[in-house]
Amino acid sequence: MVTIRADEISNIIRERIEQYNTEVKIVNTGTVLQVGDGIARIYGLDEVMAGELVEFEEGTIGIALNLESNNVGVVLMGDGLMIQEGSSVKATGRIAQIPVSESYLGRVINALAKPIDGRGEISASESRLIESPAPGRGQRELIIGDRQTGKTAVATDTILNQQGQNVICVYVAIGQKASSVAQVVTTLQERGAMEYTIVVAETADSPATLQYLAPYTGAALAEYFMYRERHTLIIYDDPSKQAQAYRQMSLLLRRPPGREAYPGDVFYLHSRLLERAAKSSSHLGEGSMTALPIVETQSGDVSAYIPTNVISITDGQIFLSGDLFNAGIRPAINVGISVSRVGSAAQIKAMKTSSWQIKIGIGAIRGIRSFCTICF
Repeated sequence: MVTIRADEISNIIRERIEQYNTEVKIVNTGTVLQVGDGIARIYGLDEVMAGELVEFEEGTIGIALNLESNNVGVVLMGDGLMIQEGSSVKATGRIAQIPVSESYLGRVINALAKPIDGRGEISASESRLIESPAPGRGQRELIIGDRQTGKTAVATDTILNQQGQNVICVYVAIGQKASSVAQVVTTLQERGAMEYTIVVAETADSPATLQYLAPYTGAALAEYFMYRERHTLIIYDDPSKQAQAYRQMSLLLRRPPGREAYPGDVFYLHSRLLERAAKSSSHLGEGSMTALPIVETQSGDVSAYIPTNVISITDGQIFLSGDLFNAGIRPAINVGISVSRVGSAAQIKAMKTSSWQIKIGIGAIRGIRSFCTICF
């Protein structure tokens, strides 16, 4: 006859209770209201995100695109012939991604990274999101305009707006008046911006050699932080003064002069400086260096030699107009010829939509104003 020991049973029960997993898995689910033509309407899924992957009961994967008040519009990544109205759908908490590897070289695949060349499966141990934010950092945006149109003020405001953003700022003053540099430093000190800012200054009375070297010194400082997983912003005020210093040095060295007496490699002078602005890769720390060069024009002539050189190197330009500045419009940015090659790709959708509407509105107002001036 089997002997039952109460203490042994109680120990077993106690052990099972202690090992019992009380974790509750919460799944965001919904119900199919309508399906057809590669689109499904889902009721529920209250916490689904835009672009999130959802999984249907029979295994089909979809992407939530429309987040409406009473249903969610899902595009199907498949034919969806087995999906029925009333079937359940669950959110996955992931957005669309594909496997990636060197094995994809030479292969033919579809939009889901599946091979369609009949050469077998492709092995991959990593995956990447199919849609990632465009790199807003690491750009080169030129600030260009006549003398006394607020170019330095735009750059200073940019530095002030980095407060609390964990961005290291480097301001390089090349051939500027000492009083102007002192005014910028005072503004940064009063606003508490010098805590994260480095100022490199070679004023107008500095030797040409030092004015030539100043931008490279600033770039080296910015790179130091960039390669230590920091985001940096560097402002060159302005590269045309560096070009003039380089022209002076080259003429004294009896190098053959070119257009406007500049040496033939003056383009390389600025390209090798501005091309250092970049967004570094993951194995280099994922830091970045964004450059804002400031170039002064004469009578609004953006077709001069140095301005066109810098425009061709940078990712866009912000043009400040003397007429707008004198009319009391500050900042005096001419939205008509100010462009960005990256532009809205690095903006959130709300900013992209509103900025485009504002730009159209400003252009219309200025067009009407010009028309009225002609008529009356």
